[in-house]
Amino acid sequence: MASDTAISLKVERKPKLSETVVASIRKQLQAGEIQPGQKLPTEGQLTETFGVSRTVIREALAKLAADGLVEPRQGAGVFVTEHISTMFGTLAADMGIKDSIALNVLEVRLAIEIESAGLAAIRRNAAQEAAIQEAFFEFERLLLNSEPTGPADLAFHRAIASATNNPFYVEMLDVLGRRAIPCDVTSPWSTELAQSDAYQRGLQGEHLVILNAIMTGDAESAREAMRAHLTASQQRYRERLHARQNFYADSVKAAATE
Repeated sequence: MASDTAISLKVERKPKLSETVVASIRKQLQAGEIQPGQKLPTEGQLTETFGVSRTVIREALAKLAADGLVEPRQGAGVFVTEHISTMFGTLAADMGIKDSIALNVLEVRLAIEIESAGLAAIRRNAAQEAAIQEAFFEFERLLLNSEPTGPADLAFHRAIASATNNPFYVEMLDVLGRRAIPCDVTSPWSTELAQSDAYQRGLQGEHLVILNAIMTGDAESAREAMRAHLTASQQRYRERLHARQNFYADSVKAAATE
C-alpha cells in the first residue's frame, strides 16, 4: 500500500546566467583589470563577450549597479564607480568572515573524515565503492563542462562517509550541509565570487589520491590522503583570509584619505 507521507526533495539551484556575468565582472574589477571611472563595454559588446542575451546583460548590470559597483549615465553608458576600493573593501570583509567559517568547518571535517576514509577502505561494499567512483566522475564531468562542481564534491565526501557503514559519519556531514564545501559557488556559504577551474582541478587531483587508496583497500594511505587534502584546504583558506584582511585594511585607509 502506498504511503501518504510526503517526501522532501532537495533541488540544487544552478546559478543564473546573469550571476555568472556579475561574478566575472566583479573578478575583473577586484583584480584592477577595469579601473574606477572607466566605461564598460556596450550591451552589444558584452552580449558577444559572454554569449548571452541583452536581457541577461541588463540584469547583470542592474545587479552591479544595485551593489554600487557601476553607475549608468544617460546617453553615455555604464561606468565603474569612482570609489570602487571602498566597495570591494566591504566585500573583502564579508568574504573574510566566510573564510573564517570555512576554517572552522575544515577543523571539524579533519576530526571526522580522516578516520572515515580509513574505514571506507576496509568496510566498503561494491555498491558503496561504485557510489564513490560515481561522485568522482560526476565532479570530472562538471569540471570539463565548466559547471559548478560543489554538489559533486560534497557527494564524493558523503559517499566515503556512507562507506564506513557507521551512520553517524554521514550524520555529521549532513549537519555541516553545504557549509562543508566552502568553494561551492552555488552555496550561500561560498567563499568564492566565481569558480576557478585551476583550483577545482587541484582539488580533483587530491580526490584521485583518496579514491585510489580506498579502491585498493589501503586504510592508512586513505587516511593520509584525506589528511593531506583537508590540511591543504586549511592552508589555502588561511592564506586567503590573510590576503582579504589586508585588502580590507588597505581599502579603509584609502577611503580615509579621499
